[in-house]
Amino acid sequence: MKHYEFDAAAARDGLVAAIRALAKQQGFSRVVIGISGGKDSTVCAALCVRALGAENVYGVMLPDGEQKDIADSVRVCEALGFHRRTINIGPMHAALKAATDQLQTTAAAGEFSIPFSRESDINVGPRLRMTTLRYIAQAVGARLVGTGNLSEATVGYCTKDGDTSCDFSLLGAVTSVEVVQIGLTMPELPRDLVEKTPTDGLSGSSDEERLGLRYADIHSYIRLGSCGDAEIDGKIAARERANMHKRRMPVVLKPFPGEDETP
Repeated sequence: MKHYEFDAAAARDGLVAAIRALAKQQGFSRVVIGISGGKDSTVCAALCVRALGAENVYGVMLPDGEQKDIADSVRVCEALGFHRRTINIGPMHAALKAATDQLQTTAAAGEFSIPFSRESDINVGPRLRMTTLRYIAQAVGARLVGTGNLSEATVGYCTKDGDTSCDFSLLGAVTSVEVVQIGLTMPELPRDLVEKTPTDGLSGSSDEERLGLRYADIHSYIRLGSCGDAEIDGKIAARERANMHKRRMPVVLKPFPGEDETP
């Protein structure tokens, strides 16, 4: 397997510098972040506070109805001292379900019915959250921070037009394991939140339970080329291939034969 070393403090400082460089290049000073109380958004918030100052960070908590661990989100905001706001997306979600459910029973002649899909319903949350965050970011003149990590992107554990939609991906080059390591270098963060078991906050299951894979194995697959189990490597590779479309811009189809297709 490959040789691999990770300097968490250097990665932390490199990401802080990258935020500042991008802000200077693009001419922005404020950022908006969705705060879930999990490790990814917690570490992102801390990096942005270090880079831009707490006064320029706007954290938004977006429960879908009742969120049992909302107190963890509040703790992040209080620990880092940035602006915060809570917006419940439950009514929006309910309105969308009501509109589509109505089409199942009252569709006009010639219209297709819309069957209930649990996966579609789960993915509504990230999409509504990102729409809300986009609205707020534009209103306060800020850039929207993406909080997804490389492990999630590799196996497609992300939602198109949801958590993949952002102005810059802060953790997109580091694995889930590395996010924890970076977080542990920042004493301003509650340690238990940095090491908190990742969940999507919507399905009632942990990320690893829904994936059927361990983040430690995904990390080893990415950094070392193998997790040491050929069967698990195969599962990760299959997910990576199947979900590559989530990591690319939409394919542009060419109208004339002979033109190079966008990969």
